Amino acid sequence: MKTTIIAEAGVNHNGSLSLAYRLVDAAKEAKADYIKFQLFKHNELATAYAPQANYQIRNTNKKQTQLKLLKKLELSLDTLRKIKSYCKKRKINFMLSVFGVEELGILRKLNLKFIKIPSGEINNVNLLKCIARINKKIIISTGMASLKEVEFAIKILKKNGLNKKKIFVLQCTTDYPTQLKDVNLKSMITMKEKFKVDVGLSDHTIGEEASMSAVSLGAKIIEKHITLNNNMRGPDHKASLNPKNFKELVAKIKNVETLLGSNLKKPSKSELKNKKIVRKSIVAKRNIKKGEIFSKINITCKRPEGGISPIYWEKIIGKKSKKNFKVDDFISLR
Repeated sequence: MKTTIIAEAGVNHNGSLSLAYRLVDAAKEAKADYIKFQLFKHNELATAYAPQANYQIRNTNKKQTQLKLLKKLELSLDTLRKIKSYCKKRKINFMLSVFGVEELGILRKLNLKFIKIPSGEINNVNLLKCIARINKKIIISTGMASLKEVEFAIKILKKNGLNKKKIFVLQCTTDYPTQLKDVNLKSMITMKEKFKVDVGLSDHTIGEEASMSAVSLGAKIIEKHITLNNNMRGPDHKASLNPKNFKELVAKIKNVETLLGSNLKKPSKSELKNKKIVRKSIVAKRNIKKGEIFSKINITCKRPEGGISPIYWEKIIGKKSKKNFKVDDFISLR
């Protein structure tokens, strides 16, 4: 099983192209499959009086309107093109979250493999319709949403021509950082079974446990924020992994994939060499004379394999010995 790993740069570039490039380098070094940024126009995303969320105030140490915060973090089309070009140079896939229909023209020009619908837009019917008609693979995050709201969003996408195979749904908790008790990984399984779509996790926790657990439960996509430094000022740095830890996460996810193996239960090649040593055979418990009846008194099971398997114990009991056996000799019926 191959898990797609998205390094979520988000707004951790702090409005700087050079920081964005460094985030691309870090994601590439960590062996992420994608790095994702955000596409929005600040004055079309929030009103002049929209307040910040508590986590934004806490993580930026500054109380201001969302509009002022977003203005500093907005990336222009020219900047996004430069980042995409740099991603191509570094051989890592480029992805965007889109926050409004006004940005769809830019999105089309960039011609991306995936489009990400963030949690806050799951009930944005007009945006869902427009994105569905672009007919690209869609990843939709479900933070703050009920199961009914997720179902509604998927129905809108399908109704507007998007094949269900192109829809990927991520369990998500919109709090930065997310406490472990709020992750609710089992809901990922619920959505997979109910909607018959591939699922994953948008992980806002501190650490790696949630992402690794999600992979073990069948997540096809893991999205995790990446930052150059957790102490940088900005709304999402605290809920991100630094380059070293992100690289470790990717390696551990690969290990989980290896651990999961396949659905087929069979001995591994590595353990077959131990089978003859660890499995047992039916042997003489004491010296046995020809003509004696095999019973619990004179036979037992001991290592190694090579004689009659203990699976045939009931067939051996009550049979007559056809020759003499010494202690620990393999029992035979010949």
